[in-house]
Amino acid sequence: MKIDVLSLFPEMFEGVLHSSIMKKAQSNEAVSFHVTDFRNFAADKHRKVDDYPYGGGAGMVLKPEPLFAAVEAVSEGLEKPPRVILMCPQGERFTQKKAEELSKEEHLVFICGHYEGYDERIRQHLVTDELSIGDFVLTGGEIAAMAVIDSVVRLLPNVLGNADSSVLDSFSTGLLEHPQYTRPANFNGMEVPEVLLSGNHAAIEKWREEQSLLRTLERRKDLLATAPLSEHQRQLLEQKKNEKNE
Repeated sequence: MKIDVLSLFPEMFEGVLHSSIMKKAQSNEAVSFHVTDFRNFAADKHRKVDDYPYGGGAGMVLKPEPLFAAVEAVSEGLEKPPRVILMCPQGERFTQKKAEELSKEEHLVFICGHYEGYDERIRQHLVTDELSIGDFVLTGGEIAAMAVIDSVVRLLPNVLGNADSSVLDSFSTGLLEHPQYTRPANFNGMEVPEVLLSGNHAAIEKWREEQSLLRTLERRKDLLATAPLSEHQRQLLEQKKNEKNE
């Protein structure tokens, strides 16, 4: 996969894209990153990328010319146009399902804006997706883009050490992940559940399934409405609900 990032502050990506899993992904040739300062595509000698909004109002708006030119430059010579993603609080809420969808693409382009907003022609005629990581406002799109990139890249083949890791993560199954424990079995009187020490894999899987359902019920009940639950899981869930109400 190739990932291009268009930002006015490319230096913000240095540590994130060259550390930890992102560094490993590049070493394994699963992904290549290219961060471009789209100010370089401004049409005037002052490299101006924003202007006052027509009709008046507070703040400045990103101009269309630099971003259209930057996307054209990073797409040059490609047989298939890239997926162009605008990071924006007005966009679709980013989810694990969306991460899985994007991980199947060959080329992603992320646009990170600043100032008050974007010229509407950027939304209408340049981007393919608008994404938001939550109902809050950031100074710019860089941190949001980093979060999305990390979420997508870790799903690529040969990136994580254990291929099952991404499959079992919270949200990948539609539920929150079950509790995890490691050594020592007893820490300051706090003990690991006995079933996890039993060696009985069927009992362990049953316990993990139950705990995943229970944790989701307690912490993110909203996820249960859309989670692809089996009939067995639905029965377990009803049982847990009844036990909770007793």
